[in-house]
Amino acid sequence: MHLNYKEIPGYPKIFLDYIYDYEKVSHLYKKYFRNKDEYLSHFKKIIDNYSKRNFDLHGIVSKQYSDFTPSEITQNNIDKLKSKKTLTVVTGQQLGILGGPLYTIYKTLTAIKLCKVLSERYNDFNFVPVFWLEGDDHDFNEVNSIGILNLENEFKAIKYGENISNDDDRISVGKLKFNEDINIFFDEIKSSIRETEFTEGLLNNLKDYYRPNNSFKESFKKLIFSLFDKYGLIVFDPQENSSKEILKPIFKKEINDFRTNTEKVIKVSADLEETYHAQIKVKPVNLFYSDDEGRYLIEPTDTGFRLKGKRTKFTKDELLSLIENSPEKFSPNVLLRPICQDYIFPTAFYVGGPSEIAYFAQLLPMYKLFNLEEPILYPRKSVTLIENNINKTIGKFKLDIKDVFIEKYELEEKIISLLSGDNTDEIFKKVKDEFEITFDKLKDKLFEIDKTLSDVSSKSQDKILRYLDELKNKTDNAVKRKNETSVNQINKISSALYPSSNLQERELNFIYFENKYGKEILDNIYSELDIDNYEHQLIML
Repeated sequence: MHLNYKEIPGYPKIFLDYIYDYEKVSHLYKKYFRNKDEYLSHFKKIIDNYSKRNFDLHGIVSKQYSDFTPSEITQNNIDKLKSKKTLTVVTGQQLGILGGPLYTIYKTLTAIKLCKVLSERYNDFNFVPVFWLEGDDHDFNEVNSIGILNLENEFKAIKYGENISNDDDRISVGKLKFNEDINIFFDEIKSSIRETEFTEGLLNNLKDYYRPNNSFKESFKKLIFSLFDKYGLIVFDPQENSSKEILKPIFKKEINDFRTNTEKVIKVSADLEETYHAQIKVKPVNLFYSDDEGRYLIEPTDTGFRLKGKRTKFTKDELLSLIENSPEKFSPNVLLRPICQDYIFPTAFYVGGPSEIAYFAQLLPMYKLFNLEEPILYPRKSVTLIENNINKTIGKFKLDIKDVFIEKYELEEKIISLLSGDNTDEIFKKVKDEFEITFDKLKDKLFEIDKTLSDVSSKSQDKILRYLDELKNKTDNAVKRKNETSVNQINKISSALYPSSNLQERELNFIYFENKYGKEILDNIYSELDIDNYEHQLIML
């Protein structure tokens, strides 16, 4: 079962137009995932453009897997990187603790399944799924928590590292190491979830990946490997020195041509703002420099460059020399990252969510300036998992699924109104409306008699209206008490499907479901995932 994205709140307008009304945004994207007749020519363009690279991608990826034992299917995919017929389907994500929200799972499975479908349709090419580890970000607060449903079936956010040092603010998240607080984090998870036959094994595995002195990146990579290696997913680390080495031409071009790059992107972003919202604030230079003190944005000056927030300055030649000799010190920002990704890989498709598709609208000039073929943006599958007991409760209240995607109190009021048999909302509204009409007539009459009486009457009117509001609240609470069981069931529906007033996939972590259903749930989701239907999917468990 699927829902139209327009029936669900929170999606960017540009994303909705990309899915449903592409003509409105075709000038921003150039290539479209629904135009399957153009896939073949697109593949040939990607391969032709990529043939100009002269680095050993297979060797770089193989080296990154030296501490892992990949499955046969993954090893075959790594070996396919030697072939000039190989194309990649790339996705990526910040290094959210324990994998972050559920959408990380869905975008990865979308990339894997898309490769399978493409391989069946275009057997002259190899298609390999790649997960790009986005470890250069330094916003710790975006990756240090997970969402679960606790023993009371309420949404709960569990955080790691409340006491993290302010000195770590500028360090790339991928390089941050866990301390002993990770054990407290797991203790809180264990006390918050229902113990099942799967709990002990699940937590032991996670503790093996996430342990003191392991980095965020190392732990995240182990987790993604453990989940998706059996499907053939290649996990790629762009922070590795060998990765940065092959990106030197990109970094140098950014320094040499930043004024042209910025001018083009600013123009596109300004045009975008006329109809939509520019997702990314454009910076003059799309590069960061890292030293022992942290990661700093490079900014232009009249005579060269400087590091934002520091007194460190460079001439252009000094910066280019640093790139040549120490490329590992440099990293791209959000605008340059896709360029780096598609320079390293022959990317036919990038699987992204609504926000990524939105910010890609600003990127077309970048691909032209760097002489790269842009990938086709393929929307990641968006999913809500519906457990059997939740589905039964929805049926009991005769709800449509889309009715659930509202604030919890609104859902409560809607159901309670139906259960109470008489619509108290309408009754109170009618009483207030009639009272105000009648009282306004009285005020007009009093004004004719004595103007001061009109002022006094207005205060009396306000008091009566406030009293009616208080009476309405007391009535609502009485109805809720009378229907306490139903209210609890409504809250359970809301917490499960629209936790914290947000889509389930944006708030809940995968461990909540694996703890209840075991490892097989991943295969079940993969099997059910319909990547040829470009709407929000409902999967019954």
